[in-house]
Amino acid sequence: MARVRLDVGYDGTDFSGWAAQPGRRTVAGVLLAELEKVFGPGNPTGLTVAGRTDAGVHATGQVCHVELPDERWQALAPTLVRRLAGLLPGDVRVWAAREVPPAFDARFSALWRRYEYRVTDTEAGPSPLRRRDTLFWLRPLDLDRLKAAAAGLCGEHDFAAFCKRKEHATTIRHITRMSWRREPDGVLAATVQADAFCQAMVRSLVGAMLTVGDGRREPDWPASLLTRTERVSDVLVAPPHGLNLVEVGYPDEAEFAARAEQTRNLRGVPAGQRAAGTA
Repeated sequence: MARVRLDVGYDGTDFSGWAAQPGRRTVAGVLLAELEKVFGPGNPTGLTVAGRTDAGVHATGQVCHVELPDERWQALAPTLVRRLAGLLPGDVRVWAAREVPPAFDARFSALWRRYEYRVTDTEAGPSPLRRRDTLFWLRPLDLDRLKAAAAGLCGEHDFAAFCKRKEHATTIRHITRMSWRREPDGVLAATVQADAFCQAMVRSLVGAMLTVGDGRREPDWPASLLTRTERVSDVLVAPPHGLNLVEVGYPDEAEFAARAEQTRNLRGVPAGQRAAGTA
């Protein structure tokens, strides 16, 4: 079997998230079905993704890996992207497919994930061509207040206040980048980058900052919640359609295995604890 990395993009509007679910249309389900048409039923195995996006969340830089029969892969590698373009529906694209070392793990080898969230506070709302990936915010937003709120959230913290907690999983994460900018068309874009994210964490962070941007909360309010050990009910979870996974970062090939082992150890640390030397 050959381990193959797929770089994937999708419009999440009509999907029930990435992960396969019985009776629901998901990105993984659609992708695997078309891979089986090319490689045969049951031949693509071990489909693993860098970040499981929720229902309605988009991706332009998603990464996954899959195991494919080596002989068939070698024969189809030069044409696989074009073949999939003809098979996949219009809301899913495979940008690239290439063989990677067995030590590569799309999820655990990743160093960081970068998301962007788009929101407009213009009177007219989002452009009709961007309505599926841009939130319409009815209150005026102040860029300086958004930036001030973002500054207090960078670094390594316990983000339990912003996460849907999972049993035996840590809510400690390291945000390496949190910024806001206003585009020439008036759209505000938030960039959030971290080693990993808990479920609904990015949308909760954005929602908290938006209430600062429109003046309902003070800029230090989101950071003040980092002392909490449980999810805070009055934190707004921003709608999913404004969120897009834009890039996943990986180390050099020689470091794939070591990074995967380190990440597995970190994800097994109980909430409130952290192993030394982490990202």
